[in-house]
Amino acid sequence: MQLFLFEFFLGGLIFLSEKRPFDLLNAALNNPVLIKLKGSVEIRGTLNSFDVHMNLVLDNAEELENGDLKRKLGSIFLRGDTVVFISPA
Repeated sequence: MQLFLFEFFLGGLIFLSEKRPFDLLNAALNNPVLIKLKGSVEIRGTLNSFDVHMNLVLDNAEELENGDLKRKLGSIFLRGDTVVFISPA
């Protein structure tokens, strides 16, 4: 699967680049990310590593509730099939 990034301007469309999902995850390595899990759980932390199943290892992880810190988790492993989305934090 390939993801295409586009930029919209004044009703026009410019093709910027072609990216694959793992290219985006590689770019997020060692950077803060926000992850939403099944069950509406939100986790924020530094992406340490991932694999082809989207299993993730985060450092300095925190659980959020309504955007506010609920508890600090430290270094954690998240199973890939629980991940709904990942975005830059």
